[in-house]
Amino acid sequence: MPQLPAPGYPAEVRARLEADAKEVIARYPGSRSALLPLLHLVQSEEGYVSRTGMAFCAELLDLTTAEVNAVATFYTMYRRRPSGDYQVGVCTNTLCAVMGGDAIFDRLKEHLGVGNDETTEDGKVTLEHIECNAACDFAPVVMVNWEFFDNQTPESATRLVDDLIAGRTVEPTRGAPLCTYKDTARILAGFPDERPGAVEATGGAGPASLIGLKLARGEAPHARVVGPRGEVPRDEPHKGAEHLSSHDAPQQTSASDPDHPAGPAAEEGE
Repeated sequence: MPQLPAPGYPAEVRARLEADAKEVIARYPGSRSALLPLLHLVQSEEGYVSRTGMAFCAELLDLTTAEVNAVATFYTMYRRRPSGDYQVGVCTNTLCAVMGGDAIFDRLKEHLGVGNDETTEDGKVTLEHIECNAACDFAPVVMVNWEFFDNQTPESATRLVDDLIAGRTVEPTRGAPLCTYKDTARILAGFPDERPGAVEATGGAGPASLIGLKLARGEAPHARVVGPRGEVPRDEPHKGAEHLSSHDAPQQTSASDPDHPAGPAAEEGE
């Protein structure tokens, strides 16, 4: 059956959101380009993108609700139903999965008594599996409101959600201190994080992510390169990162091996 039109926001809520929305829209030469941050803005109000929020975005950007709905349902960072104060995402993509991500996800489902994309009865935690957290060098990874918790185990992840539910302070492995999902959505809408020290605490990539850059700059010992199977390695191992896969060792080719030159190209048909 067709749905009734979405109810509007209460007057005071609409006035506040409209002021914020106009500030966002003014950043773009074309108003429809503001749709993504506006969806985060309405998500910061209700904790998810409701029909009311989509109607609000459509009205301010002169779009149809169908156009707004198409975007809101495409991106997974937009929630489509009420969620918890803390969005706990467990990476179950290939590397994290084989390093223990699947075990972490199974443990948390059992421990919290919820399934994928479900919220605990107290409204504190929403659990979901994520295809990739873009932090494979720290696998397995759990994210809480998009902040990183690296090198997790089923035990450490269980302690993490218990601390969140109990209201205890938890600190991400790297990144800004945690805030609620609604506060995170407002920051993603483009408004400054005004918590003291939060911006300075954001940090950067960890050592595992930077080793390749350091090698390229000569700031770390070169990795050991193993020769083809059956050959003695060309050099002794160094301290630091090692690369022990013979599959990736440089192989001689006709272009680089003087003993086996390629020779002239044959004529067609020879």
